[in-house]
Amino acid sequence: MKKKILVAVDGSYCSLNQIHYLSRLFGGYNDIALHLVSIAPSSSLPPDLQWATEKDKIDQLPPETKKKTCLIEKHLREEVVYLTHHGFTEEQVISSLRVSRLGIASDIINEMHKGKYDALVIGRRGLGKLQELVLGSVTTAILEKCFNVPIWIVDGEIASREFLVPIDGSWRTLRAVDHLSFVLENVADVEISLFHSAAWLAPKKKLDSVKFHEIWGKEWCDEHLCRPDSIFHGPEQLLRESGFNMQHVKRIAKSKGPVAALDIVHELGNKKYGTIVMGRRGPDEPKGIFGGVSGTVLRTVNDVAVWLVN
Repeated sequence: MKKKILVAVDGSYCSLNQIHYLSRLFGGYNDIALHLVSIAPSSSLPPDLQWATEKDKIDQLPPETKKKTCLIEKHLREEVVYLTHHGFTEEQVISSLRVSRLGIASDIINEMHKGKYDALVIGRRGLGKLQELVLGSVTTAILEKCFNVPIWIVDGEIASREFLVPIDGSWRTLRAVDHLSFVLENVADVEISLFHSAAWLAPKKKLDSVKFHEIWGKEWCDEHLCRPDSIFHGPEQLLRESGFNMQHVKRIAKSKGPVAALDIVHELGNKKYGTIVMGRRGPDEPKGIFGGVSGTVLRTVNDVAVWLVN
């Protein structure tokens, strides 16, 4: 089964980081399909153009906006060429340029839902004191609106093939491992560290057996989630069943700070990891006195890809 990945690009250095990351991780594997999409900003289109072809819409843009759109289109072609020269076949990569109708973030989300993708890849524009500066306005808007598809946020040039996966026994972190095992099936030369923090302020997880059974089945849960080491064994079993080489999976259990997020940030501080894969709470779920762990980590770290899985 091909994994379908939507990649939102705009021709910026962030887009290049995304393209380089994907080529280094998946180049040479034929079960990954990429759709690169660029959304060209525009003022409101006349009603008679709402259903016109993208070319006709571009032709009606003001000269300056049309010039910028043509530049985005040029970068889009270059990114496709880069991927096809770094391990992807032409059949694995498609691209499209759209004129914005609802706003760039909303248009990307609409495309994601329409195409039934397994993940959305977006970029991040470096560090700053305000969230808008940390993530970029489009990325921030997508994170605020989208909770039903894994989102991969790429920051910086990432060469490492080592993954850090925080786990706490909850169904959300187990689901993050499930997503990882699906995406990395048949991908060689990657290392995975399953990380459990025993931070003293971390709330005790109440296992929702109904939710676990709904996703993985009661028989599987009874066999793999009722052991003394189930926090590690459950995620390991998902990786094992996907055919992952378990010699490249290790357990890490430690606590150096009062909350889990600080332990995770500290572990990321040695810079050996290229990707962190995290479960993410829904928009209406409580996030504790220090805010959500995934949000804290995302605002703190840089030069790493963050996969957020609901």
